[in-house]
Amino acid sequence: MTTVTFPVSGMTCAACSSRIQRALEREQGVENAHVNLLLENATVEYDPASTSPARLLAAVRRTGYGADLPVDDQAVATRKAAVSLVLAAASMFVHSRWALLAMALVTILWAGREIYVRAWAAARHGSTDMNTLIAIGTGAAFCYSLFRPDVYYEAVIVILAFVLTGNAIEARAKARTTSALRALASLAPRTARVVRDDAEVDIPIENVRSGETIVVRPGERLPVDGAIISGRTAIDESMMTGESVPQAKAAGDRVIGGTLNGAGTIRYEASTLGADSVLARIITLVRSAQSSRAPMQRLADRVSGIFVPTVIGLAILTFIVWAFIGTIPHALTAAVAVLIIACPCAMGLAVPAAVMVSTGRGAEMGLLIKGGEALQRVADVDTVVFDKTGTITAGHITLANVGNLDSASLSLAASLESASEHPLAGAFAEYGTSTPSDFMSHPGQGVTGVVDGHTVVVGNTKLMAEHGISTVDDAVIHVAVDGVLKGGVSVADPVKPTAEKAVGELRELGAEVVLLTGDTNATAQLVAKQVGIDRVVAGVLPDGKLKTIEALKAEGRVVAMVGDGVNDAPALARADVGIAMGTGTDVAADAADVVIMRGDPRAVPQAIRLARATMRVMKQNLFWAFIYNAIGIPIAASGLLNPMLASAAMAASSISVVSNSLRLRRVRVD
Repeated sequence: MTTVTFPVSGMTCAACSSRIQRALEREQGVENAHVNLLLENATVEYDPASTSPARLLAAVRRTGYGADLPVDDQAVATRKAAVSLVLAAASMFVHSRWALLAMALVTILWAGREIYVRAWAAARHGSTDMNTLIAIGTGAAFCYSLFRPDVYYEAVIVILAFVLTGNAIEARAKARTTSALRALASLAPRTARVVRDDAEVDIPIENVRSGETIVVRPGERLPVDGAIISGRTAIDESMMTGESVPQAKAAGDRVIGGTLNGAGTIRYEASTLGADSVLARIITLVRSAQSSRAPMQRLADRVSGIFVPTVIGLAILTFIVWAFIGTIPHALTAAVAVLIIACPCAMGLAVPAAVMVSTGRGAEMGLLIKGGEALQRVADVDTVVFDKTGTITAGHITLANVGNLDSASLSLAASLESASEHPLAGAFAEYGTSTPSDFMSHPGQGVTGVVDGHTVVVGNTKLMAEHGISTVDDAVIHVAVDGVLKGGVSVADPVKPTAEKAVGELRELGAEVVLLTGDTNATAQLVAKQVGIDRVVAGVLPDGKLKTIEALKAEGRVVAMVGDGVNDAPALARADVGIAMGTGTDVAADAADVVIMRGDPRAVPQAIRLARATMRVMKQNLFWAFIYNAIGIPIAASGLLNPMLASAAMAASSISVVSNSLRLRRVRVD
């Protein structure tokens, strides 16, 4: 299967996107199709042996909508709105019937042409949308004016001007919602400095090959992903992870393309490139999330599907009643007002606008939320289950109680351990300065060797006894120099500094917190006590974690599982919400609904706050969209609402929904 994303022009409401999506799904070879009203694009998964992008574009065009190369819709919409507003203002001072006719024709045939084209395309396919209501209303007023002495040309011009102005403001607001996506896309530099034939050369980024050596100087952005070969620096990864503090990097550390290098020059080996890079995958995830639908959207879609035909019926009934009890001009005015004020564009924008802004805000914070359905589930979470290693704890071993050793002995021990491949040796790395000789590893016991002329033994009690050295404390790792015990250190996987705060915040949100780990119960209880977790499930394998999640769900809980996205994959997939904690390498964890780029457990309560704020905004948007129509349609049908005022109110309702959604860009989640 192949996936293609292309722009779709002309959509104005949920009915539009639904019709295009159905048309694409009917095409042979199409496995899946998503049409996004706000991004104004379609993402289609298809079999290239059965269809092609050209056929998909043709399928969209047959529905009456545009599908082609990207255009600056915001600029076009603004230009048409400006011209129509000028004509609307001028129409108030023009009394010539023929001059008004000419101005109305310019507005209809140029500025508002797409409205009528889309309405006709919908009619040919037996469907309706907001364009249908506007086209029928203004078309009826225009045709009536052609054959009657009392003309409504200025009403036609003003109505279209208000509608087009509303479209232009919406286009501008939509552009703001994609700012996070555009900012991410702009991070990747266009060239890379690579080492070829022992010389540094600048080449286009698309020509970089995996395995090549990349050179990055202070203040430059990294062109591709990779691992540092030499050099030390601090890298600003804030746009990727949301972590404001630059991260120290040295040989062996992974780096992400698009991040900003600090004061050091580094050389690193290129690894994942192009569409497989972390940056590309982040952009793909955010695009996919913003194209998805929240379950709440289904309500709006069902209502929109029957709403437009119902409104047309009400407009016809309004015209008949007023023609019978009043005059034809008054009947026409009331019917047009009903058609105009009932346009369902606000209803169609209510949910996707909130999803789009929220997922964009999440990306800025280093939270990749995979769509509207995931957002809605996150908002309902009442139980959060943390895996221990790499989530609550740092996930790497460090030395503890180093104060038990004098600095000289610690340096000798660390220098000796630098020759070892044992996982514990890495904990000593920052303390060593010399190279050992006569190094010997004693599996399960420790290491021995000579450093700077001193015989050094580092290991457990058994190794010390074999060298005639007696121990008296409980240190995990003892250090002896020249046959004399100098002391010992212990090792630990330290608790993350923000873990306790994260647990406290989750409690404030009403969520129960559970620690779930394969480690021993004693270790798990110690960690749980440090961070304030009361419920612990320890000593379980991956299948045991899965059963724990199932047991919690059986209690009626909405469970979020927080893990590393790899060995916790079954539990992540089984939970109501899977949250993968990690850096760039975990960004594509398929089992997770949310990926936390910066590895900070406080991002979990932040995600819940953001999701709950998003749900509030969705409900507000739907409420006001429904209330607007519930109040506006009866007023219009009663003959108390001028069509021009109705068009202004209709445009204002759509703008209010988008503006309310944009508040999520500033919502506090800390």
